[in-house]
Amino acid sequence: MFYTPEHRDRHLLPHDPFKALIAPRPIGWVSTKGKSGALNLAPYSFFNAVADHPPIVMLSSQGWKDSATFASETREFVWNMATYDLREPMNLSSANLPRGESEFAYAGLETAPSRFVAPPRVAQSPAALECKVIDILLLKDLDGALTGNVLVFGQVVGVYVDDAFIKDGRVDTSAMRPIARCGYMDYAVTDKLFEMPRPRRV
Repeated sequence: MFYTPEHRDRHLLPHDPFKALIAPRPIGWVSTKGKSGALNLAPYSFFNAVADHPPIVMLSSQGWKDSATFASETREFVWNMATYDLREPMNLSSANLPRGESEFAYAGLETAPSRFVAPPRVAQSPAALECKVIDILLLKDLDGALTGNVLVFGQVVGVYVDDAFIKDGRVDTSAMRPIARCGYMDYAVTDKLFEMPRPRRV
């Protein structure tokens, strides 16, 4: 099968498989604080690390949702690791609440203060990245038309890791059991890892 995105056979593929193919994707569980003081917490399925020196992450918002709006206003946000144990409150935080109503409260989550940014982190999450916005990009398509997607880039200025998950000088990722977004309503959980050393050139 081969198709162009705009001419998918909707009888064979009634649901767009794009997200099922680009999988699993890290979840951008992002907390922000607007200039009014309102808090927001939302999971984003288009999120990833894009650089490590300095560490930079990126989230893509379909339109100016609260996370993108607040991050634009204050130039700060926090990424919180979504885990299997936190899957239900993470999902609840995706609800379309009125601006100003806290997803933390709605999902039954506690806040913990950040060190270098105003938005709090999710207290129950085993890891968080405090970020300062370095760029915001409005995506355009091949014809130069705006797509409505807002890309927010943040440089990591602070890292929180629960000490319980540090073993022998390394973060025990599988013990944290982070979840990732797949296609449709599907998720994956990372609870098993394997190593593959890079090949050495002769």
